[in-house]
Amino acid sequence: QVQLEESGGGLVQPGGSLRLSCAASGIILSVYTVGWFRQTPGKEREWVATVAGEATTKYADAVKGRFTISRDNAKNTVYLQMNSLKSEDTAVYYCNADLRILGVRNDHWGQGTQVTVSS
Repeated sequence: QVQLEESGGGLVQPGGSLRLSCAASGIILSVYTVGWFRQTPGKEREWVATVAGEATTKYADAVKGRFTISRDNAKNTVYLQMNSLKSEDTAVYYCNADLRILGVRNDHWGQGTQVTVSS
């Protein structure tokens, strides 16, 4: 049984911070490339950030300098630290764990956690 569970979302004022967690069971998350994505109604799902290996990270331009993705392998968890939040960051945030085996995608999605940035 493979499960990813996002948590840490909520309501925050502009300029505030949240830390999202993606906790895995049934897989060893450290061997997966893990990405955070977000989606709002009427908009395409948007890639936010990715961590591969120990600490190889990439970020979408919209969040660069404000968000940080990291791993805690002992907890089998990946985090997304979100600082200087803006109203346009409001979305449901999802994590995805992806392992390529002989070029074939093996990935898993969590259920999502709502982030609302509003004054």
